[in-house]
Amino acid sequence: MSSAELQLKLDIINRITELKEIRVIKEIKKLLDFELDEEIFELSKQQQDRIAEARKEYTNGEVSSDEEVKKEIEKWLNEK
Repeated sequence: MSSAELQLKLDIINRITELKEIRVIKEIKKLLDFELDEEIFELSKQQQDRIAEARKEYTNGEVSSDEEVKKEIEKWLNEK
């Protein structure tokens, strides 16, 4: 580990110790727990099926551009 990487870690540790908002601390813990978990994440049958369905939709061109989705969301929000 380089000295720059070590310094970055120390800076982050110092900033975490100064946090007062428990919600932020919990979110950092969740992120670290996820990142450091070495177990293999296994998808449920339902998740696998949905991924297969999404891949099929993509292959068939059944997708929307980012711009189309943003317009659709904006329209939906304006209807409320």
